[in-house]
Amino acid sequence: MGSSLKRATRAVVSAAVGVVAILALLTISIRAIENRFIYFPPRHSTDFAPAKQYGPPAEEVWLVAADGVKLNGLYFPHPQSRKAILWFHGNAEDLGSARSRVKFYSALGANLLALDYRGYGRSEGSPFEEGLYRDADAAYEYLIEQRHMRPEDIIVVGQSLGGVVAIDLASRRPCGGLVVECSLTTAGEMARRILRIPLLAYNPKTRFDSLSKIRQVRAPVLVAHGTKDEVIPFSMGRRLFENANQPKDFYAVEGAGHNDFLEVGGEAYRERLKEFVAAGSS
Repeated sequence: MGSSLKRATRAVVSAAVGVVAILALLTISIRAIENRFIYFPPRHSTDFAPAKQYGPPAEEVWLVAADGVKLNGLYFPHPQSRKAILWFHGNAEDLGSARSRVKFYSALGANLLALDYRGYGRSEGSPFEEGLYRDADAAYEYLIEQRHMRPEDIIVVGQSLGGVVAIDLASRRPCGGLVVECSLTTAGEMARRILRIPLLAYNPKTRFDSLSKIRQVRAPVLVAHGTKDEVIPFSMGRRLFENANQPKDFYAVEGAGHNDFLEVGGEAYRERLKEFVAAGSS
């Protein structure tokens, strides 16, 4: 009886070790190709157009990140305004496929710089977390050094993945305001919603820790989210808002999903943005 019990115990332990080893190998394998599951850059999308097709006075600009990667962007000067919007788009789009969004923000009455991250649109390189933050720094420095903007006059705006980039930048650099649209709390929370593996709570190497970073922002914050967002849950927008410092505001777009947020928000949301940009921190 004793030998049988020992053999059974050894078999159970051996099986458990095997399962742990398989799960560990699975985690390592997923991490090795993790960026393929996170970033979906539509390189040179069929909708990409010359700057002039965005309407005057659009200018194509080229920036260089700290690690030498060349980045493509569009700049819309608005001489009557001292404010500048630094806009970061969402995943699975570039400045070509997001043309209608670019036009939306360019019509808010402020200067606008819209950037394609590394690996997106005409920008060089491949996307990864720290790389995106370097891209944001390059865009911020361009506004200050080339366009002579004051930090307190720069309003940082990001949608979805762009919200992650915007929060990180505003947590490290002074700015006049932060707008976060339909964005996530952390990569880990998103991974656990999307990547459901039995016995494994996948913890990605990519952090996107917006939940803690937004607490470091020392500027007015506007968090906006669609109530029917099917990609990033409305609750994540609420939690970002709750963790932000005052002054802050939350703007719910009733019935809006993830990709039709601006369309559903319409003129009412446009006016709210204009108010926020005009007020800023100055």
